[in-house]
Formats: sequence, C-alpha cells, structure tokens
Amino acid sequence: MLHEIQESRVARLVVNLSQVGYIDSSGVASLVEGLKASRDIGSRFILFGLSTFAREVLQLSRLIKVFEIYDNEEQALAS
Repeated sequence: MLHEIQESRVARLVVNLSQVGYIDSSGVASLVEGLKASRDIGSRFILFGLSTFAREVLQLSRLIKVFEIYDNEEQALAS
C-alpha cells in the first residue's frame, strides 16, 4: 500500500475492508501510515466496507472522523 502511494503517486487509494473481520493496533497503524503518506503527496485515502468490529476499533481509537469512510464501493468510487 505504501509503495503504491509513494511510488505511483496515485490521486486516490480506495481500500476495501469488507473482508477484514479483525483489526489490531498494527493494522490501525498501517492504515494511519497509508493516510499520512497520502496526505504527504496530496492524495486521498478512502476506506469502505468496514465490518462492525473494524468500525468499533476506529471509533474507540478516535480515528473514525480522521479517515474518509464510505459504506460501499459504489459510494467510495463516486466520491
């Protein structure tokens, strides 16, 4: 993910989390790294399809409002 952001300099990266049933602190840290790398180059970092557990983890860590999050792929791509 970081390689794609830093080397390809994509305008936006859309990450599908619909199959992620569990996320721990290292997973959250990876998402934060991706977000930071995207912001550093002026790119958008978009998440969609968060499971209930993943959403709760982001809420508890107070990151839910930091990320650009959509319910599904259609909404994420249309944004």
